[in-house]
Order: sequence, then structure tokens, then C-alpha cells
Amino acid sequence: MEKSKKEYVDFAVTARKYQTLLTEKYKKRQSWVNPSAYDIHSFIPGTVIEIMAKEGDEIEEGAPLLILEAMKMQNRIEMPFGAKIKKIHVTPGQKIPKGTLMIELCPKGAKKS
Repeated sequence: MEKSKKEYVDFAVTARKYQTLLTEKYKKRQSWVNPSAYDIHSFIPGTVIEIMAKEGDEIEEGAPLLILEAMKMQNRIEMPFGAKIKKIHVTPGQKIPKGTLMIELCPKGAKKS
């Protein structure tokens, strides 16, 4: 029977070097992606109740975009800054999981592509 070779990973903490074994769970984890300020993702799973904006609209900071219902509570998603709606990826009545891209934004004055 052959033993599997263990793979050690080097890392440093305050100028001291260490070695460790990585678990399978750690190796298979989802990698982190730097979020875009122009993408609005759902922060909780829920149902889209109402969409108050349309593609191509230029909307000011604080204006309501949509209502996401979760656990019998209606969460109003507001515009984080003044921008233009590039694409809406959800529809009223749609059930979405956490992290779903709901709306794409682009800078004001940008052409819709």
C-alpha cells in the first residue's frame, strides 16, 4: 500500500517561518473575488417583490431600486450612489439565493451597452 505524499505549505508570521498541512475543505473553498461597486448583489436569500427602476434610468443616491422579501420582512434596496442602471437581472416574484447579482450599474452619462 502506497502512502500519499503530504504537501506542506510555507507561511510567515511576524518574521517567523512555519509549515502546515492544508485540509481538503480549505483546498476546495470558494476563492474570494474583489467585489465591484457597480454590481448590486442580494445580501440574503428572498423573493423579489417589486422593482422600482428600469434599465437606462439615471438614479440618485438613496433612491429605492427594489424590494426583497425575506422571512416575512420587506427589505428596501436603495441606490448606493448616483449612477445609471445598466442591466436588471431579476424579475418580480423571482426567488433568489444570497449573493445573486440583481442589478448592474454604470457611471452616469455612460451609454447602455
